[in-house]
Amino acid sequence: MRVIIAAAGTAGHINPGLAIANKIKQEEKDSKIIFIGTTRGLENDLVPRAGYELKTIEAYGLSKKLSVENIKKMYKTIKGYKEAKKIIQDFKPDIVIGTGGYICGATILSANKLKIPTLLHESNAFPGKAVKFLAKKTNTILVSFEDAIARIKNCKNVVCTGTPVKIKRKNYGINEKISIIKSFGLNETKPIILVFGGSQGAKKINDAIIEIIKEKLNKNYQIIWATGPKQYDTIKQNIEDLRLNINNIQSMKIVPYIYNMEEVMNVVDVIVSRSGAMTITEISNLGKPSILVPLPNVSHNHQLYNAKVLEKVGAAKIILNDELNGKILNEQIEEIILNKDTLKQMGKNALKVSIDNVEDKIYNEIKKLI
Repeated sequence: MRVIIAAAGTAGHINPGLAIANKIKQEEKDSKIIFIGTTRGLENDLVPRAGYELKTIEAYGLSKKLSVENIKKMYKTIKGYKEAKKIIQDFKPDIVIGTGGYICGATILSANKLKIPTLLHESNAFPGKAVKFLAKKTNTILVSFEDAIARIKNCKNVVCTGTPVKIKRKNYGINEKISIIKSFGLNETKPIILVFGGSQGAKKINDAIIEIIKEKLNKNYQIIWATGPKQYDTIKQNIEDLRLNINNIQSMKIVPYIYNMEEVMNVVDVIVSRSGAMTITEISNLGKPSILVPLPNVSHNHQLYNAKVLEKVGAAKIILNDELNGKILNEQIEEIILNKDTLKQMGKNALKVSIDNVEDKIYNEIKKLI
């Protein structure tokens, strides 16, 4: 099988593309796969690191606003379309797959013009502009959540397959679980809340946790808090201003980044985070109750719609960014952890959104098209 995958920008776009590539290689070892991306995104690190060739073109999001900058971007994007078409003509793929980013426009349109089968994968519950624009030109669109299907018009085939993620549910033995918890200096008998805001951290969530520390609100639970590497030093100083040592706060472990995230997410009781598509998928796969703070000011409020997927089945509480503070967050945490029935039921509800055998489902749709 010869495959081109278009993925650019964030890890949320690129990692599903890499997972699809790895699945194809697993099933058909002689497959030839290349990626198309831009020179600006994380694909320049993640794709070569995963062992795949990356070819780059110019691609930008276009605005209706008339300006010199937008005219330049439009010119470069038209040039990128021609570059994508040339790459496709030279490589002669059996299928072209898009997993997100502005790159998909030029690549999918070029493949459609050349009569090559195309497939798009949409991770968010509210599909982006590119997916809606390309719906008529794409043979199949795969979505992560059932909610997205009704929001895509004019596509020949929309299938809910889920999104491939690295973090899976693990049934750790009691000794393994205790070992993971104790590696953070915490007690296995008290509920644990995991707090993170993505790889860069989330300032609003971090400010709320600082307030919880200041007011000593976490008497009934422990916290593992990943601040994000860029915010760690600032938070350390904020904690020192409270005359506390960041490495010695009772019932709390504060780190810049968590490298063994799969282990940690499996052993904690509740997750507090933003609501990117990958995070929602991981939370549902793990069957964890969550408190979600959608990132505001993103296109079409994607993160709010993602969070509603879990809220709708009774698996998550949503706190809007502007409404978040330490007091409200603490109240929501205690509402979940102080009622064992609520904690258990929310976890069960999260599993309702989980989809099994995601990679197999995606691979089967690719085979159907070819």
